[in-house]
Amino acid sequence: MLSVQQITKRFGHQTAVNQASFRLNPGEVLGLIGQNGAGKTTTFRMILGFLTPDDGQIEWDGQPMAGIDHHFIGYLPEERGLYPKMTIENQILFFGQLHGMKRRDILSQLDIWMKRFEVKGKRTDKIKDLSKGNQQKVQLIAALIHMPKLAILDEPFSGLDPVNAGLLESGIHMLQKAGTAIIFSSHDMRNVAELSDRILMLRDGRTVLSGTVEDIQNQYGRTRILLEHPALNRAELATLPGVSSFRENGDRYTLILKDEAAGKTIFEKISSRGYIQTFSQQAPSLDEIFRMKVGEAHV
Repeated sequence: MLSVQQITKRFGHQTAVNQASFRLNPGEVLGLIGQNGAGKTTTFRMILGFLTPDDGQIEWDGQPMAGIDHHFIGYLPEERGLYPKMTIENQILFFGQLHGMKRRDILSQLDIWMKRFEVKGKRTDKIKDLSKGNQQKVQLIAALIHMPKLAILDEPFSGLDPVNAGLLESGIHMLQKAGTAIIFSSHDMRNVAELSDRILMLRDGRTVLSGTVEDIQNQYGRTRILLEHPALNRAELATLPGVSSFRENGDRYTLILKDEAAGKTIFEKISSRGYIQTFSQQAPSLDEIFRMKVGEAHV
């Protein structure tokens, strides 16, 4: 288990991370979110031992992280780093052996991993001759082939098309089932919402949201009503009791409520005008909540 307890990191007068705390159990996925500069990468680097916290403690299975071998960690940095003149095989051999794997084990697993991520290329192809997407897949293999107990993935979905993003999601699920504890960052809230058991949001180094997606959404109440083909026009929707604003997308509308209690009255008002194809009262999406929390910093 990874335990991060009240860690703080300062650079001069700037506090990059301020008393961040969380736990991550085997097989759990934690989504770390926040704007650029919020402290995500600094948090990763402290866990990895690249930076030393000014305050707080980081432990793995009850042992200080700074005093144990890091071979059990798989790390995908935001800034990719491969050797362009190396072949795929030699690249993976290099990183696999750094993590304590034997040459024969790496070679026996390489084709399986290349197939898993649908790498377009042969073992003997040089990194520089691969597409950007396939280079990223090779770097993922380099980070994960040793089946780490802890995987730290910094913006792993960056630059991936939907098909390849789906392959990565499958890879994360495979690691999760094998008991790997996974922490990843992403600016795509859909990926975060679908993959994460729990979420931690940093803003200016401070934790501003923590919990499951459901728990976080419940804090905001069911203040969104999704409508399709309502029998009311735009002006009538805008003046419904309890509606603060609404968004329009063709024949679909999202009503923003001041309070979720207004939902019942709104349903009765709209349904009295005839058939409603869709009426769904929901909590704000994670993307909306993210924008709201970021916006609070500028109020």
